[in-house]
Formats: sequence, structure tokens, C-alpha cells
Amino acid sequence: MAIITGLLALAIGLASLSTAHPTTAGVVNATNAKTSLTLIYQNNLNASDDKNHVGALVLDPVSQASAQGACSAMGEKLLSKATLQKYELDFIRALAYQDYADYSNGGSGYFIENGVVAAEGQLTFSTSSQQQLPVLCTQSANNGTSAASPVNGTEIIVQAGGNSIIGYRNQKSFRFLGIPYADTPRRWKYTELYSKKGQTIQATAYGPQCAQGGSGSEDCLFINIQTPYIPKAGSKKQLRPVLFWIHGGGFTGGTGADPVSDGGNLASREDIVVVTMNYRLSTLGFLAIPGTDIKGNYGIADQVLALDWTRANIAAFGGDPSQITIIGGSAGAGSVRVHLGSQAAIGKFQGAVQVSNLGGGVTLGLDGDYGTTYSSYYTISESYVVAGQKIFAAAGCNSTNIQAQISCLEKVPASTLVQYPTVARYVVQDGKYVDTEHLIVDKRNASTAHVPVILGVTRDDGASFSTYPKSPIANHSQGLQEALGINSTWAQRIIDSNLFPLHSTGNLTLDSFNVSVNSSYYTIPLTTSWARIATDKTFRCIDQATVHASTTSSVFPRAYFYQFDRTTGGYDPNGLGGPAGKDPRNPYFRLHGAEVSFIFGVLPVLRDAEDLYTTQLVAGYFGAFARNGDPNPDLEYLRVRGYERMVEAVEETGEWGAVGEGEGEDEIRVFDWPGSKGEFVDVEQCEWLGYGLDYYLKGGK
Repeated sequence: MAIITGLLALAIGLASLSTAHPTTAGVVNATNAKTSLTLIYQNNLNASDDKNHVGALVLDPVSQASAQGACSAMGEKLLSKATLQKYELDFIRALAYQDYADYSNGGSGYFIENGVVAAEGQLTFSTSSQQQLPVLCTQSANNGTSAASPVNGTEIIVQAGGNSIIGYRNQKSFRFLGIPYADTPRRWKYTELYSKKGQTIQATAYGPQCAQGGSGSEDCLFINIQTPYIPKAGSKKQLRPVLFWIHGGGFTGGTGADPVSDGGNLASREDIVVVTMNYRLSTLGFLAIPGTDIKGNYGIADQVLALDWTRANIAAFGGDPSQITIIGGSAGAGSVRVHLGSQAAIGKFQGAVQVSNLGGGVTLGLDGDYGTTYSSYYTISESYVVAGQKIFAAAGCNSTNIQAQISCLEKVPASTLVQYPTVARYVVQDGKYVDTEHLIVDKRNASTAHVPVILGVTRDDGASFSTYPKSPIANHSQGLQEALGINSTWAQRIIDSNLFPLHSTGNLTLDSFNVSVNSSYYTIPLTTSWARIATDKTFRCIDQATVHASTTSSVFPRAYFYQFDRTTGGYDPNGLGGPAGKDPRNPYFRLHGAEVSFIFGVLPVLRDAEDLYTTQLVAGYFGAFARNGDPNPDLEYLRVRGYERMVEAVEETGEWGAVGEGEGEDEIRVFDWPGSKGEFVDVEQCEWLGYGLDYYLKGGK
């Protein structure tokens, strides 16, 4: 539980959320009834530079006489020539992209204050036009942070699901927060899509997170949308790809409102729609009791329901329901894995990304590995033995009648239930959402989605799940035993294998834990014993085996693999980051959960320029995958958008090859600046641990 609790508090960075949905007085009631709205902003993902940039709203074509009125309806004015000239390069690039994407014709021009601007490599101005032209309006919201709240004139009403949903915009995206996607859940019951109609939903603040760690609510099934584009009501034109994020937190914590995964920057930078959501956690989301109707997987069912809501309604917010990529980190990656093999979810998404998925199994003389149950699923009876009986005991529900025990447990406050020493956190084989023991990738089958996938790890994922000694160790064997919880026999076997060599710097405790043996900055460093073994057995081996087997068997049409070698923060229960993590030139720990802010382009601090270039590059890879099911961005797209640093990196490092498609070994993409290509890491070590590349091909689980 200490690991899980730390993961919730540190790796996932839980936000303190208000349950209120306040309204803002005196705002303009802007709608998309008569026009689409596009928010253009040349987003370089550098928050400290936001003050040097402005955006604009693009509205549908009207006559010149109607242009000012169209802006006024949005609470804005026509954009001035002076503003365009002051930020000329930004607008040349932003308008060139509108032309490139066939959203509007920059050569014909846009109505602005007292005239027309055309954009074809440069800005040219004229006084009038007899044509109907799109309109460029000011964008008065100048706060680009995820905490930015509505200001006068920035709210907008969208009709979706039979309700009026009031969102707003910040500097970079339209934001709709805390939309209920399901009816209020009842304990240990599957819920339904939100059924109320004719409601006015104030979606300008996040809804409460699901009950966890003594906080949150049982009424927590809310979805959040960040989008650069809102189509005219009823229109299905120019819809953007959708990235559907499932948060991590060990299935006991986390929230779709975590600022580390705020989708506004990614939506703006990559012209996609980002969706995040809450799902039931802990015992409220995963309790399973044999012989009853409590079959577990309520949190998984919530995720599928949120996906259903998204498919039904996302077009109203500019998203394409036929182009949804699901992505999740840690337990969210485990959730993505579930959906790849779930008949309830297959067909509802077109691509999938697992960010640091956990696996593992019985190894190193242990009864099991922490990560095992995220990729290999208990039966309901097995889950009950591990968790259910202990939960009843903790609650004092000790009747010999199971229904009486359930009735007793239903009366326990949610805040108490999720803080018991044992909670239910296990995906189970319930027969509906999960009907296999593990994801089947060793052969083409009807049980596994046939979609392109990306899997990957951070270099030191396992360091977050190892125990750093509280006092210096006497020898390497002692360190292995303490860090991994293994006996002396297995510790000696590891040492004797010579597969995990100790690299000496004079600090035996640190060396034995995790020190790079290859300090070359642009290659994949191999780390020494404890953290390296923990990373291999819990993360790397199962995920490399998954993509290798799935491409060998053609289960997935394409599979890509990466490793993060540049990160910041993450789940750090041992306090390993320290000063070394503040300087990217030093060897430092690339910890579990530390990659998420790079993917979403929300780095709180830039340690150097290459931090910025790396997050731009990584966001570009994932944005391309959302658009095309292929992470390789089109070079013309990059040049039109002015993303020259990305062009530089892509041209230097070459195409990110799918696993199994190149010559020689399976390819891995190393995320750093400018990044590099490599081969699968620790293949021999994974074979020795029992999770080699043929693990799935031999019917592994």
C-alpha cells in the first residue's frame, strides 16, 4: 500500500479540486449556432513565452458589413492591422496552416478591422472585398494555464446530448470541464449514459475526483474536453482527431483533472481534441464477489461508457468520433491493454498507446510481482481471496451470510472504504469487459483489437518501485535483497549471471541501486542492478515481448516502441531525483510517471532549451499518431506550422520504424533531443528473467 499511496500522491500529482461549478456574471452568451469557431495560437509549449504571443478567433465567412457583428457576438472585436503586424510571423504561420489543412483560403483573405488581410507567405492588406470571407476576431483570453478560469466574453454554449453545455476559452483552447457522462453511480452497479435532457450544464470547472485517499466523491463520473475548434451547430465538417486519456494511479487514485495531463497545450499545438475523464477507483470501482451480482470492473465499465459518450457527442466539440486514439499511463496503460482485448470496447477506437504499462509475474523466487495484475487478470474468486475477505474484515462486516455482509459494506462511508489497509484494485475476468486471462497477441484473433499501437517505458521505471536502503549496505547481495524483496539465493543468482553488472563509483549503495554504466548522452544507458532488474521485470520485458509477438503474428497492423531518456519529476518515493534531476546533462533517474508532462507539453520548468525541444518533438510524435496511426509527422505539415526544430530532429534521426518492419533487430525510439534510434534493450536479461521476446509466442501471460 505504501507504493500505491506514494504513486497517487507523487507520480500522478493529484489536483485539489472544487466540487462547485460556478457561473461567471456578465459574460456574453456566445454560441456556435451560426458559425464555427477556430482558436488559432502559435503554441511553442513555452509557458514563460506566452506573454509574447496572441491568438485570434476565426469565424465562418460573412459579408464585410456583417464582420464586426460576428465578432461582437463572441464578445470580441475585429482584429487590427497593428496587431497582425506586431505578431506577423505568428499569424503568417497560423494562417498558412489554415490554408494547408483546407480550413480556409488564406489567399482570398480574412476580414479584419477596416479591411482585409491575405496570407500567402506574407501578410498583405486591402480595404475591402465584395466576397464573403472568414473573419479574424480578437482573442481576449490571455491566460494559457490550466488554472485559467472564464473571463468576461470567453464563455460559449454548445448543444450536445440534448443539453446546453457552457464552456470557455483560455489563451490556447476551448475548454469544457466537468461534463457528466453517466448517471450518478450506485455502489457496485454498472451505470448508464447521462440521461437528463434539457439541462444547462456549467462546464467551466472540474467535477469532483472519484473517492480516494479520504477525499473525492462517489458522484464523480465527469469528462473534460480541450479543443481548438468548435464546428457550427449540426456540422460534421473539419472534425479533428481525438486523443482519449485514461489516468493512472494504481486503480486506487488519480483524476482526469490532473494538470500534468491537461490537454489544452497538446490540442492547440497538434490541432487535435483531447478528452480526459474520471472513473471509479479502489473498492468502489473494482470489488468482485463470487456467487453474487458484484462482478467487479466498474471502473473499466466507466471508461467504456465515457468512450461511448465521446463517440456520441464529441463531434459537437470538433472531434471526429471515427478517429479516436485511447492513451493511458501506468494503470491507465493497463486500462488501454484491457480495452485492446475487450469486446465491450473493440471498434470504439482506432489506435492505442500504453505509457509505462506494468506486467511481470512470478519471478526471482517471489510469489508475484506488483505489476502482474495489470496485464494478467484474476478470476473473481482469486480477487476475492486477495482483497474481498480482508475488506469485509476491516469493515467489521463479519456475518456468515454474504448478502448481510454486502448490506453492511454498503453503509460504510466512501472515504472510509477507500482507506482500508486492503482495497480492491484488480481487473478481473468478469465475462463481459474481460473474458480472457491476458491480452492475446500470439495469433490473430477476434478477441484483440486490430489497431496500430505504441508502447514504451521510461528508462528507470522500476526505480520508483524499488526500496532504497535507509542505511549504507555492506555488500551487493544485501542491496539486492533489500531493494527487490528477494532471498539471498536469488540475489546470488543475479550476481552470478553477470547480466546485471555493478558499475563502481565508490558509493556501493548508490551504485548497486542505479547508476548509468553508459553515460553517452544520446544512447540508451544501461543501469545497474536493482532499478534495472525492477524495470525489466515489471515494465520493459513484457512490453517489448508484447509488441514483438503482436507484429510477428500481425495482431496489430503496426506497433511502435519508445524509451524516455529525458524526463522530469515522476513517482519518487525514495527521493532519488534530487539535484541531479535538475540538470539534464547529469545522469539522473528517469522515473515512473515522469514522461506525462512531456507528452502533454505542460513542463512546469524548462531546465534548458532541449527540454523545450524534446516536449515539442514528443508532442509531435503523439499528435501524428492520433492523426494517422503513424507517429512519423509529415515534414510539409511541420514546415507549414513553423515547427522547424521538429524538422531538424526528424531529418537527423530518420523515420521511427515500426517493430518488425526494419532490417535486423526490433527498433526502439529514444526520446531526448534530438532523440535517436536503438534496438530493444536487455533482450538477454529478459530471457533470463523469463519474459523474453518469445514469451507471448509460447503462450505466456
